[in-house]
Order: sequence, then structure tokens, then C-alpha cells
Amino acid sequence: MVRLIQVGMGGMGNAWLRAVGGSDEAEYAGLVEIDEAIARKQCDAYDLNPGTVYATLSEALGRLEADGVLVITPPQFHREQSVEALRAGVPVLSEKPLADTMEAAAEIVTAADETGVLHMVAQNYRYSVPVQTLKSVLDSGAVGQVGAATVRFFRGPHFGGFRESMAHPLIVDMSIHHFDMMRYLLGREVVQVRGFAFNPAWSWFDGDASAHLSLSCEGQVQVGYHASWCSQGAETPWNGEWRFECEGGVVTLEGDRVLVYRPGAEPEPVPEVALPRTGQSYLLHEFVEALRGGPRPATTCQDNIRSLEIVFRALSAVGSGD
Repeated sequence: MVRLIQVGMGGMGNAWLRAVGGSDEAEYAGLVEIDEAIARKQCDAYDLNPGTVYATLSEALGRLEADGVLVITPPQFHREQSVEALRAGVPVLSEKPLADTMEAAAEIVTAADETGVLHMVAQNYRYSVPVQTLKSVLDSGAVGQVGAATVRFFRGPHFGGFRESMAHPLIVDMSIHHFDMMRYLLGREVVQVRGFAFNPAWSWFDGDASAHLSLSCEGQVQVGYHASWCSQGAETPWNGEWRFECEGGVVTLEGDRVLVYRPGAEPEPVPEVALPRTGQSYLLHEFVEALRGGPRPATTCQDNIRSLEIVFRALSAVGSGD
């Protein structure tokens, strides 16, 4: 069994506590949680030994033998925790986003490059049945090349906590998923972002929780992105709803179902791709396989910094009004 240290037990830590707890490949060497109340609550909820919980990563690394570190903390802590683990020679699987600034992300990439130690980012939206089904259709060429795409995302989550006080909660904490999906599905990099962000009067977020963006990709492929985290109804799935304009028709992801529309024909439902694992379970398996000498994960920090770069291009665009 691969032995892991998880840093951060609350919030998104729940998803990873479930993933590791249900894995036949990985187990906990220990956990790190600065909030004693959260640590006690989670130890009770997941039947964990309180004696394996430490207040800092430094303490855990000094006392435990571990094969990997899961960094499941707010973005502003990712640089310190990731770099510490990498410099100690311990591979990292980190929650997205890679970091809270491009400078911090670059430091993580530098540490990974200089040490040769794996750093992987948890872009779990890639590894769902709907997204893999959509990817299979686009990659098959059955509807020809993609010329443009439109993405719609509308939800109204009440998270509480740090997200509701962020300056740009949607773009920084949510849109990173869709930007990463964009790169993955199109197989192209984003070269320019324009648009604006705003916050409706009824929003419960302090910062801008809605955005309309126009993204230009390599090969002159254009993407329209319309999204909100303070929608009051008619919500989309978390994956969003996607429409790809192709030379031989249109491919859509609607209600997490993939459809192909051809001129003059009825829409064709696409059979779902079968996946033995999805989401965090898939990412954990991919990380474990890499630690055992298997293939290098697709979402290493060296690749994922390009998805994060789109976030900061978007922030620059909405900040300037371009």
C-alpha cells in the first residue's frame, strides 16, 4: 500500500478522505490539520486515529515515512506546502488551483523541475463519464474539426468560508475547471482572453461571482464562456453545458449527456464511455500508478500551470475591462 500524508481535513478534504478510505492501493501514514475541532470531527466521522494527526506538515514529514503528500488546503498555502514536500523528496498531489499567484505556481514548477519529484494537480473534472465521452467524440474526427465553442455554467452554491470573501471566486476557484477542460477537449492552448466580471445585487459573494469571457485559442478557435455562481434557478451541471461548432455538425454536452447534431438529421445520443474510476478516485489511482513507476500523469504542475495562466489572463481582462 502507498502511504500518504493528507494536509487539510475540512472542506474538500472530505472528498479525499472518502477516496483514500475506499482505496485498495493507498492508506494514510498521517494527516495534518491546524484546526483541532475539525481534526476531532473528521477523525470521528472517518474512524481515523487522532494520534496520526499533526499540526504542521514539517512535523508530519519529520516523524513519518510517506510515499506522497496530498495538499488539500486553500490556494494561498499550496506553494509553501508543495515546495516543502518536493524539497523533502516526497511527491505531491495537490488540489486545484496549482497556487494563488503565477509567481507561486512558478516556484512550485521550479521545485519539481530541480528535484525531479512528481507534482500533480487534481483536475478531477477531466475524469468523469460525460467529459470522457465528449472527448472521445471530438478526438474521433467524426464531426470534423472544431471551429468554435460556447460554454454555459450557472449554479448558486452557498459555500460559506473563504470562497465568499474572494475578489473573484468564480474565475479563481471554479472556472479553472472549465479552462482546464477547454484545453483538454480542444487540444489547444488559449492565447487571449477578453471580457468582464460582475456581481448581481442579490449575490451573497463579496467579489465578482459572474463573468462573460471570450477566449481565443490556437488555430483561431474561439470560445464564449458565460458563467455565474449566484444563479437563482435553471442550474446547469457542474461540468457546464458545452456546444462545439464543427465542420460536419454540432457536438453538445447537455445535462451531462453528449449529443451530435448533423444537418437535417435528428440529434444522435452518444453512448457513454465506460470508466472503472472517476473523479478523485481516478486521480488517486493515477498518482499511485506514477509512484509505482507507471505513466506520468497528464496534469503535472508543468502542464497545469498553463490552465492557471488562463485564470490570470481572465483576471487581467476583467480588471482592465478589455
